[in-house]
Amino acid sequence: MEKGTSCAPTCHTIFLAWTWLLLLSWCCTGAEITCGSCSSPSPSWPPASPRLRQEQRPPPPRGWRSWPGGRARGSAGAAAAAEPLPGGEPGGRAGPRGAALRSAGAGGGAPGARGPAAARTRRSSEGRRALPAGGGRGVPAAEGQRGGRAQLRGPPEEGRAARLRGAEELRLASTTFALTGDAAHNQAMVHWSGHNSSVILILTKLYDFNLGSVTESSLWRSTDYGTTYEKLNDKVGLKTVLSYLYVSPTNKRKIMLLSDPEIESSILISSDEGATYQKYRLNFYIQSLLFHPRQEEWILAYSLDQKLYSSMDFGRKWQLIHERVTPNRFYWSVTGLDKEPDLVHMEARTADGYTHYLTCRIQECSETKRSGPFSRSIDISSLVVQDEYIFIQVTAGGRANYYVSYRREPFAQIKLPKYSLPKDMHIISTDENQVFAAVQEWNQNDTYNLYISDTRGVYFTLALENVKSSRGLEGNIIIDLYEVAGIKGIFLANRKIDDQIKTFITYNKGRDWRLLQAPDTDLRGDPVVCQLPFCSLHLHLQLSENPYTSGSISSKETAPGLLVATGNIGSELSYTDVGMFISSDGGNSWRQIFEEEYNVWFLDWGGALVAMKHTSVPIRHMWVSFDEGRSWSKYSFTSTPLFVDGTLVDPGIETQIMTVFGHFSLRSEWQLVKVDYKSVFSRRCNKDDYQTWHLHNQGEPCVMGERKIYKKRKPGAQCSLSQDYSQTVVSEPCVCGQEDFECDYGYERHSNNKCVPAFWFSPSSLSKDCSIGQSYLNSTGYRRIVSNNCTDGLQEQYMAKMEKCPGKAPRGLHILTADGKLVTEQGHNATFIILMEEGDLQRTNIQLDFGDGIAVSYANFSPVEDGIRHVYKSAGIFQVTAYAENSLGSDTAVLFLHVVCPVEHVHLSVPFVAIRNKDVNITAVVWPSQAGTLTYFWWLGNSTKPLITLESSISYVFAVEGMNTVTVQVAAGNTLIQDTKEIAVHEYFQSQLLSFSPNLDYHNPDIPEWRQDIGKVIKRALAQVTGIPDEQILVAVFPGLPTSAELFILPHKNTTERRKSSEADLEQVVEILFNALNQNLVQFELKPGVEVVVYVTQLTLAPLVDSSTGHSSSAMLMLLSVVFVGLAVFLIYKFKRKIPWINIYAQVQHDKEQEMIGSVSQSENAPKITLSEFTDPEELMDKELDTRVMGSISTIANSESTKEIPNCTSV
Repeated sequence: MEKGTSCAPTCHTIFLAWTWLLLLSWCCTGAEITCGSCSSPSPSWPPASPRLRQEQRPPPPRGWRSWPGGRARGSAGAAAAAEPLPGGEPGGRAGPRGAALRSAGAGGGAPGARGPAAARTRRSSEGRRALPAGGGRGVPAAEGQRGGRAQLRGPPEEGRAARLRGAEELRLASTTFALTGDAAHNQAMVHWSGHNSSVILILTKLYDFNLGSVTESSLWRSTDYGTTYEKLNDKVGLKTVLSYLYVSPTNKRKIMLLSDPEIESSILISSDEGATYQKYRLNFYIQSLLFHPRQEEWILAYSLDQKLYSSMDFGRKWQLIHERVTPNRFYWSVTGLDKEPDLVHMEARTADGYTHYLTCRIQECSETKRSGPFSRSIDISSLVVQDEYIFIQVTAGGRANYYVSYRREPFAQIKLPKYSLPKDMHIISTDENQVFAAVQEWNQNDTYNLYISDTRGVYFTLALENVKSSRGLEGNIIIDLYEVAGIKGIFLANRKIDDQIKTFITYNKGRDWRLLQAPDTDLRGDPVVCQLPFCSLHLHLQLSENPYTSGSISSKETAPGLLVATGNIGSELSYTDVGMFISSDGGNSWRQIFEEEYNVWFLDWGGALVAMKHTSVPIRHMWVSFDEGRSWSKYSFTSTPLFVDGTLVDPGIETQIMTVFGHFSLRSEWQLVKVDYKSVFSRRCNKDDYQTWHLHNQGEPCVMGERKIYKKRKPGAQCSLSQDYSQTVVSEPCVCGQEDFECDYGYERHSNNKCVPAFWFSPSSLSKDCSIGQSYLNSTGYRRIVSNNCTDGLQEQYMAKMEKCPGKAPRGLHILTADGKLVTEQGHNATFIILMEEGDLQRTNIQLDFGDGIAVSYANFSPVEDGIRHVYKSAGIFQVTAYAENSLGSDTAVLFLHVVCPVEHVHLSVPFVAIRNKDVNITAVVWPSQAGTLTYFWWLGNSTKPLITLESSISYVFAVEGMNTVTVQVAAGNTLIQDTKEIAVHEYFQSQLLSFSPNLDYHNPDIPEWRQDIGKVIKRALAQVTGIPDEQILVAVFPGLPTSAELFILPHKNTTERRKSSEADLEQVVEILFNALNQNLVQFELKPGVEVVVYVTQLTLAPLVDSSTGHSSSAMLMLLSVVFVGLAVFLIYKFKRKIPWINIYAQVQHDKEQEMIGSVSQSENAPKITLSEFTDPEELMDKELDTRVMGSISTIANSESTKEIPNCTSV
């Protein structure tokens, strides 16, 4: 497995800032899956600001990746990313081995403030003290507690060390350099090339939190390991403001600087370790970078507008690869797995609007050259390419399904226990050909269950329940799990038991767990009374979010068995009264080394330890141990106490130099203290300085199926290791015992230590890939732990047995759609998935009838594994039937699929005025007309619950007078549209058609707004001339030319009790209006010089309309009027071309678009619809006449269009 592709052991960046948030911000390439040992690409964290860029940081040990939220998030197989990572470094691996799992949050902090949290401690003018560096574990002395305690209670070795050296103070060789002129700069990035290079680059910046941008920057360069620095602003341009610094992971001499995009978008490139630079303009803004793990010139760049670019000449020229790429979801190829080194894996939205997993070569990424390894769409932000595995997520039927591809084989669905029902999932590790996952199940809130897979990453079994989780500063999920570096199979986890958090350890990859034994004595030598299981040692398992502090726990591959951690002794994990503990034998036994929190680093391949206290006060000493923490010597590293912001330890393997960053006062210049610890080693180690160490588990020498013997420096040997030092390991296999086997998929370990089938699992279920005449492996319920090297013993008894495949009839046939939905659009691909629980996949015939007259047949299941696609050419409900048959039987499955054509517009056709307690016909006209199965939701009047129908028309009785609102919503698939109208409801009313002087037509734009405004003007003119109240008049102007309208005369409010007198009053109102209209008294000024006269049209189609059942002279008159109107309309229809004066109303009824004008706004932007598309003109006339006689006055559609209603296009 490759290492160090994105951020080599000597590539470092550091951020120095004023705030607590920046104190704990990231410093390496960001990824939603935590990245570790730099062997694969890591996408960047979601930026808190669009202008955030990437930075690199020193690599921690190997480690984790996460798949938060049930989605793969993460780093990939083989490249170097370049945006801050939590506890990891750019590229490749998913976080430090032994790192607490971190999943991505929403990003945090200000732009440019996401680097290593060596935050500068400052005091404000009000006297407030900033939190200290070191991850904020210290407490300001002004606030008491820990700061003061640290000064009063130093380690007991302090006096011992002083006695060893007498009165003379031990000193480390050091030099201090001040970055003069940059006192105002609140952020800095530091890069040390390493590999014995003496060049150090420092980029300091002034980030303005009010403006949200970098306003000043300075670039410094040292060629003598940090003794002196030269300012290079003149070489990059005095007016150039730099925001980020990158280094090629494969050639540390190649440097890339990014300018601040607020000023310009450009990069500066150096090929001589930052001595000289060339500037290149960019036409896009870089958000994150991903370096190729082997080709030093190849880079992927992700822009702020979600485009992915590639460069094959280290950023001098760029080429667009793909648009609409998901942030953090692009990866370089993995060597040994992908055929082409320039292959790119990415997640992107395609033209169909869905998210897909795509691959292509960077120079050949056109639509015809791209490929989709997974045929269906996937959930957004779910692609992870990591080592030998590729993970994706597909949600169907409301449940998340996870798929994995091992070594680029076809994807297989991940199998968790049947009822785990995950609501969140993290892929923690893919080390050693096995997947470690944390799953939050349906009944968990703040804990996760740990699962471990087989080699292919398909079948998962439970390793540990209820592991503690928490939220990081940026909202990321942190799982309390730590893998010990240097020894495979050892994990530490904090588990929640009865509301108490306890630390457990395993030596066989989660098969067995036990509590940690507390130290026998404390620092004073007094015995510690702590009896298992009531009392034990508990450790904090998070890595530092600041890479320039050591974190709460650390181990090193070059120092196997040595662990240093923060913790406490008691019944549960505590966050108060903690101390530092160390184990020299891989966690079997522990000793306390400090009573408070310290940063502890490994020096010289882990042969020595250096410790620096967490404190907010200035310090000048550090502690060094050569005997694995048993004794400590006190050394001064500066003559003047320093507020420490961060420490860069061992940037170069052979340099034996560390750098301490800080300041002498709260307002001083930045101080860089170069500490040369070479003097603490008296000589080079020889063979007599080494001893052997036997790994064991509480005395049991067999760990992970073998005995291991390590070579390590003798405690107390004050010698330095040579460059070619290796921890020579002698190993031999052990005889297999029960501890070497875990339960197989579908089995659970019971109290008798036996693996028993779970209630939901049937051991008799044969593999569906097993055909008659073939053989299959029949599980015994056990499987050997992956990477376990035991031999013989129980291996024969527990290993799966080869058996012949008996035939089996199809059973449990299921048919579902790829997206889990039962609705699809006409003309689009519908993909059907056929599943079968039991049966011979290779010898079972499959037939699928799509329900539209088309069916397909297959000889076996092989062609249908990726789904069967079909395009429906018409809308409707189709019965899709799957039929499976072999020589032993058959099975059938049915699915009812709704095929719809997306609706674009709905028009609600209602009368303007209706009679109370009389049926009113209400119709919803949908465009396009053939949209398939539609559901209508009707809200009528003041009803709070809708009337739901499958029909587009309803009949309704309004019981309340006044304005009543009608709303209809139409649902078609995922589309929901609506329209709203108002109806005036009264006991009775009269109406009259109006016409206008011809000059109005010239100024008629024929749009709804104009018609509404003209209606209001006519209403005001009528009221002004006649003195009739506004509420008794309603004017609706019709669409089309010539301009015409309908006048509604309504009864006065609250006249129900005096009905007869009110009817007489209404007749008087009508007479007054008609007189005014007939005398041409009603007119209005449309614009200066344009007077419009309102006339009465010769025919009145609806005189007094009454809801009473009694007979009267008025009713007889109305009946005669209706008969007269019917005859007149018939004559008009027959002879309309011969009667010029009556042509106006004929056009109104036949040629015009009809529109309802109500008191609610219309859908102005909707497509226009003509009534001729729905009804024959003669039929429409008959319906209108009938409607008017019945009193509903008008079914004139409120349409605002003139174009036809198209059918949904057939494909």
